[in-house]
Amino acid sequence: MTQIPINWWMVVIAALLRMVVGTVWYSPALFVKPWQALTGVTPETMQKGLPRAIVIDLVMSLILSFVLFHAVVYAGASTWWAGALVGLLNWLGFVLATHLPLWPYENRPLKLVAINMGSNLVSLVLMGVLFGLWH
Repeated sequence: MTQIPINWWMVVIAALLRMVVGTVWYSPALFVKPWQALTGVTPETMQKGLPRAIVIDLVMSLILSFVLFHAVVYAGASTWWAGALVGLLNWLGFVLATHLPLWPYENRPLKLVAINMGSNLVSLVLMGVLFGLWH
Protein backbone atom coordinates (compact mmCIF):
# COMPACT_ATOMS: atom_id res chain seq x y z
CA MET A 1 0.00 0.00 0.00
CA THR A 2 1.29 3.41 -0.94
CA GLN A 3 1.94 5.78 1.94
CA ILE A 4 0.16 9.09 1.55
CA PRO A 5 0.65 12.27 3.50
CA ILE A 6 -2.45 12.78 5.61
CA ASN A 7 -3.91 16.24 5.95
CA TRP A 8 -5.12 15.82 9.53
CA TRP A 9 -6.85 19.20 9.56
CA MET A 10 -9.01 18.11 6.62
CA VAL A 11 -9.77 14.79 8.31
CA VAL A 12 -10.95 16.59 11.47
CA ILE A 13 -12.89 19.24 9.52
CA ALA A 14 -14.62 16.57 7.41
CA ALA A 15 -15.54 14.61 10.55
CA LEU A 16 -17.03 17.75 12.08
CA LEU A 17 -18.84 18.43 8.79
CA ARG A 18 -20.44 14.98 9.05
CA MET A 19 -21.61 15.79 12.57
CA VAL A 20 -23.07 19.11 11.43
CA VAL A 21 -24.94 17.35 8.62
CA GLY A 22 -26.31 14.87 11.16
CA THR A 23 -27.37 17.67 13.49
CA VAL A 24 -29.28 19.39 10.70
CA TRP A 25 -30.63 16.11 9.24
CA TYR A 26 -32.05 14.97 12.58
CA SER A 27 -33.41 18.41 13.52
CA PRO A 28 -37.06 19.50 13.84
CA ALA A 29 -36.67 21.27 10.49
CA LEU A 30 -35.96 17.98 8.71
CA PHE A 31 -36.30 14.39 9.95
CA VAL A 32 -36.26 14.16 13.75
CA LYS A 33 -40.05 13.79 14.06
CA PRO A 34 -40.48 10.91 11.59
CA TRP A 35 -37.25 9.32 12.86
CA GLN A 36 -38.53 9.44 16.44
CA ALA A 37 -41.91 8.04 15.41
CA LEU A 38 -40.23 5.15 13.57
CA THR A 39 -37.69 4.34 16.29
CA GLY A 40 -39.73 5.05 19.40
CA VAL A 41 -37.02 7.37 20.69
CA THR A 42 -38.55 10.14 22.77
CA PRO A 43 -37.06 13.60 23.30
CA GLU A 44 -36.32 12.58 26.91
CA THR A 45 -34.48 9.37 26.04
CA MET A 46 -32.68 11.16 23.24
CA GLN A 47 -31.41 13.85 25.65
CA LYS A 48 -30.38 11.23 28.18
CA GLY A 49 -28.24 9.33 25.68
CA LEU A 50 -26.90 12.41 23.87
CA PRO A 51 -23.48 12.74 25.58
CA ARG A 52 -22.56 9.12 24.83
CA ALA A 53 -23.98 9.35 21.32
CA ILE A 54 -21.94 12.47 20.54
CA VAL A 55 -18.68 10.86 21.69
CA ILE A 56 -19.34 7.69 19.68
CA ASP A 57 -20.42 9.71 16.64
CA LEU A 58 -17.28 11.87 16.82
CA VAL A 59 -14.96 8.85 16.99
CA MET A 60 -16.78 7.06 14.15
CA SER A 61 -16.85 10.28 12.08
CA LEU A 62 -13.09 10.59 12.47
CA ILE A 63 -12.61 7.00 11.34
CA LEU A 64 -14.96 7.48 8.39
CA SER A 65 -13.21 10.70 7.45
CA PHE A 66 -9.77 9.07 7.63
CA VAL A 67 -10.85 6.20 5.39
CA LEU A 68 -12.64 8.44 2.88
CA PHE A 69 -9.57 10.70 2.71
CA HIS A 70 -7.56 7.67 1.61
CA ALA A 71 -10.19 6.68 -0.94
CA VAL A 72 -10.15 10.18 -2.47
CA VAL A 73 -6.36 10.32 -2.62
CA TYR A 74 -6.02 6.76 -4.02
CA ALA A 75 -8.66 7.58 -6.65
CA GLY A 76 -6.65 10.64 -7.68
CA ALA A 77 -9.72 12.80 -7.14
CA SER A 78 -8.42 16.37 -7.21
CA THR A 79 -11.58 18.31 -8.08
CA TRP A 80 -14.77 18.88 -6.13
CA TRP A 81 -16.67 16.78 -8.66
CA ALA A 82 -14.28 13.82 -8.49
CA GLY A 83 -14.27 13.97 -4.67
CA ALA A 84 -18.08 14.01 -4.64
CA LEU A 85 -18.10 10.99 -6.92
CA VAL A 86 -15.75 9.07 -4.61
CA GLY A 87 -18.01 9.94 -1.67
CA LEU A 88 -21.06 8.78 -3.63
CA LEU A 89 -19.41 5.53 -4.68
CA ASN A 90 -18.35 4.81 -1.11
CA TRP A 91 -21.93 5.45 0.01
CA LEU A 92 -23.25 3.08 -2.66
CA GLY A 93 -20.74 0.36 -1.91
CA PHE A 94 -20.68 0.53 1.88
CA VAL A 95 -23.71 2.34 3.28
CA LEU A 96 -26.45 1.43 0.81
CA ALA A 97 -25.12 -2.11 0.42
CA THR A 98 -25.10 -2.72 4.19
CA HIS A 99 -28.14 -0.73 5.31
CA LEU A 100 -30.75 -1.51 2.67
CA PRO A 101 -30.84 -5.22 3.63
CA LEU A 102 -31.95 -4.14 7.13
CA TRP A 103 -35.33 -3.35 5.61
CA PRO A 104 -36.29 -6.93 4.67
CA TYR A 105 -34.10 -8.86 7.13
CA GLU A 106 -35.05 -6.92 10.25
CA ASN A 107 -38.42 -5.64 9.07
CA ARG A 108 -37.26 -2.09 9.58
CA PRO A 109 -39.48 0.47 7.91
CA LEU A 110 -38.03 1.51 4.56
CA LYS A 111 -38.64 5.14 5.54
CA LEU A 112 -36.38 4.73 8.59
CA VAL A 113 -33.63 3.09 6.55
CA ALA A 114 -33.92 5.87 3.96
CA ILE A 115 -33.70 8.61 6.60
CA ASN A 116 -30.57 7.08 8.09
CA MET A 117 -28.94 6.38 4.73
CA GLY A 118 -29.77 9.88 3.48
CA SER A 119 -27.73 11.52 6.20
CA ASN A 120 -24.74 9.40 5.27
CA LEU A 121 -25.21 10.12 1.57
CA VAL A 122 -25.11 13.87 2.09
CA SER A 123 -22.18 13.56 4.52
CA LEU A 124 -20.02 11.35 2.31
CA VAL A 125 -20.61 13.45 -0.80
CA LEU A 126 -19.79 16.70 1.03
CA MET A 127 -16.74 15.15 2.69
CA GLY A 128 -15.62 13.90 -0.72
CA VAL A 129 -16.03 17.42 -2.13
CA LEU A 130 -13.90 18.81 0.69
CA PHE A 131 -11.17 16.22 0.16
CA GLY A 132 -11.27 16.59 -3.62
CA LEU A 133 -10.64 20.32 -3.27
CA TRP A 134 -8.08 20.34 -0.46
CA HIS A 135 -6.14 17.13 -0.04
